[in-house]
Amino acid sequence: MTEITLNVNKKEYRLTVSEDALLLDVLRNNLGLTGTKRGCEVGECGACTVIMDGKTVNSCLVLAVQAQGSEIRTIEGVAENGKLHPVQQSFLEYDAVQCGFCTPGMVLSAVSLLEKKAHPEETEIKEAIAGNLCRCTGYQPIVKAIKAVGEK
Repeated sequence: MTEITLNVNKKEYRLTVSEDALLLDVLRNNLGLTGTKRGCEVGECGACTVIMDGKTVNSCLVLAVQAQGSEIRTIEGVAENGKLHPVQQSFLEYDAVQCGFCTPGMVLSAVSLLEKKAHPEETEIKEAIAGNLCRCTGYQPIVKAIKAVGEK
């Protein structure tokens, strides 16, 4: 067992975890942040995407001990003061949500992109969400929703 400190959604947590605990499991089981989804468990689907130190990562591929001292943002940390993030609002407006399983990862990938480039081109949007699989929307509503935020 190892003691780690994580800053998750601007809140510091001191945890004792096993050396093989995945960041995904610590977020869901220890911190109760269930918006981060368990999908493929091999880093292919993006359902477990979080932003760690400013970069999107698949939390199913990161050991919790590797995240020691990192700043992590989950879907629960995207909205502020009870107000949806512009990406979340745009997903609703453009019907970019169907079953919703991929949505947290898609939103975090979009937020990360828009924080780096406020007005991305469609090809850049597609590249940013390439690691996030969606079986419902056909991707076009998602791309349009992200593009609309960049155009505001």
